Amino acid sequence: MMKHLLLQVLVLTITIFLASVRGMAKDNDNRPNIVVVLADDLGYGDLGCYGHPRIQSPVIDRLASEGMRLTSCYAAAANCSPSRTGLMTGRFPQRVGIHNWIPMFSPMHVRRSEVTVATLLRDAGYQTCHVGKWHLNGQFNLPTHPQPSDHGFQHWFSTQNNALPTHHNPRNFVRNGIPVGTLRGYSAGLVADEAIRWLRGRDPARPFFLYVCFHEPHEPINSAPRYKALYEAPADSTLPNHHGNVTQMDAALGRLLSALDRFKLRDNTLLIFTSDNGPAITRRHPHGSAGPLRDKKGYVSEGGIRVPGIIRWPGHTRPGEVCDEPVCGVDLLPTLCAVAGAEIPGDRTIDGTSILPIFTGQEIQRQTPLYWHFNYARGPSKVAMRDGDWKILATLTGPVLSPTGHLRQADQEAIKNAGLATFELYHLGEDIAEKNDLAAREPQRLASMAQQLRTLYEDVREDSPRWPEWTAVGHEGKIINAYYRQQQQQQERREARERPKKR
Repeated sequence: MMKHLLLQVLVLTITIFLASVRGMAKDNDNRPNIVVVLADDLGYGDLGCYGHPRIQSPVIDRLASEGMRLTSCYAAAANCSPSRTGLMTGRFPQRVGIHNWIPMFSPMHVRRSEVTVATLLRDAGYQTCHVGKWHLNGQFNLPTHPQPSDHGFQHWFSTQNNALPTHHNPRNFVRNGIPVGTLRGYSAGLVADEAIRWLRGRDPARPFFLYVCFHEPHEPINSAPRYKALYEAPADSTLPNHHGNVTQMDAALGRLLSALDRFKLRDNTLLIFTSDNGPAITRRHPHGSAGPLRDKKGYVSEGGIRVPGIIRWPGHTRPGEVCDEPVCGVDLLPTLCAVAGAEIPGDRTIDGTSILPIFTGQEIQRQTPLYWHFNYARGPSKVAMRDGDWKILATLTGPVLSPTGHLRQADQEAIKNAGLATFELYHLGEDIAEKNDLAAREPQRLASMAQQLRTLYEDVREDSPRWPEWTAVGHEGKIINAYYRQQQQQQERREARERPKKR
């Protein structure tokens, strides 16, 4: 009896001691907070600090002056869902099975078996929050697909894709699984408001990871009159709406940065600002800018994948610093895990690399080159790889896929069977605009890089899962299928209108 009592006392003592140690660790957790801000369809040339002559982006310009401006920053893909997938998983999005933007009700999604940076940071003791555009599943807020909470976010205030019907008074936000109905205001401000509320209510003793995904300047664009009024243009021009949308986002980011200062979080916060792909430049809003780069969103040439990138991390970045070291969205997971002391999963291929060397002026040592693979790319080239200053582009064999978000079975067969065909070669250090194809002048380099690209391409293609055809049945299924077909048809009509007319 006495031995049993002593054992109970010993167990209780150890339990109290361990709890005390955990409490001390929690109270003294000085790991940096992490804020990642992602714009939507913001081009390389769409900010004042990247050379735009008209767009007013005073907050982001000041952020660049306070930290490090990246001039070779890349999105993980040439459009939204794949880019966000690479950013969250550290893996090339085609390896994960995300081949294009994800329409509502699509079977395509980031599977439960994937491990996101949010999950890794949460498990390492970080508080986690997502606000804004999600776009990593088709069956958003439905039990059939994992939601932000299943991928590591303890609090989420999200939309499946765009703010609808426009950025003004959106009605499709969901907070922690509960639709919130029509909101008053503009999307950027609403996203910033939610982030600030969450920051105010968090546990101040623990570090946090805040992932802020603005919808701006993705269509359907809607900007407040005060921001449109900043830009003079002909009466029928949509330029004030587009440019004003960037300024509107800039102002919302300014409120978030002010909150970080007000809560005395600036000095211990790593903040990263970037975009998910190049500028859309649509028929309705042909105003985005890729600066000196070739092409736009949807291309694997530089204009589709090279994006703004700004990092402010007091004590690690210097004010006004400029870095031309190539970095990419897939680098986020290994970098943040290194910062937070979180373990990177060893049971899967992680394609990104920690970029921490850039904070001490060193080069990043990559085992896997930067790589992009987009079967639905608008231009003839569908695959690209950058190694140092050299970039190789490749076309694919097989049918040209229709530019729609709907992943058809025939598309999946084409994706699984396509091989590399013809190549182009560019030296980006001397030719940022990709004007001079050096394939004929550099045959040995071309052959070496083509073989490296082929090996990487086949590895990624092999890993990619197949998705089932959408086969909803019954009354609800008919409604969903009708909606799905309507969305697909509308997208195809938009694409047809934007194609150059034959003369």
